[in-house]
Amino acid sequence: MENKSDQDVLSMDIHDILKQLPHRYPLLLVDKVTACHPGESITALKNVTINEPFFTGHFPQRPVMPGVLIIEAMAQATGILAFKTVGAAPDGNTLYVFAGIDKARFKRQVGPGDQIIINAKLIKRRRSIWKFEATASVNGQLAASAELMCAPTTI
Repeated sequence: MENKSDQDVLSMDIHDILKQLPHRYPLLLVDKVTACHPGESITALKNVTINEPFFTGHFPQRPVMPGVLIIEAMAQATGILAFKTVGAAPDGNTLYVFAGIDKARFKRQVGPGDQIIINAKLIKRRRSIWKFEATASVNGQLAASAELMCAPTTI
């Protein structure tokens, strides 16, 4: 049996992810966490299928996942890492939102049938602002990278 303590979560299935993120279909963009080391890093994946609603318009003749959604998938992975780091789950009064995106680069198109591997590392945390380095890769090829800054906000 896997050890799922707050100190070292080796993996999370979709049921665990749903407890950590308030996102739901069609905007839940993390399908599985394969490794999470609170306070350090996370590795997650997103299976991209032709059934994604954005493919009907982006682009019908050649489906391409929008870059902004790849960045969103990376941000959702950092949200899981942040919540696991503080040992809490989101409540109905708190959201984890973008505070900034720097150095975003897109290197490869992502389409139906691809599996995005997301790697994120916590760079620093100052008060309530968290900063991460994140990458998204497909078949070992870099698809996107960015520095993400996120913060909790009360609604």
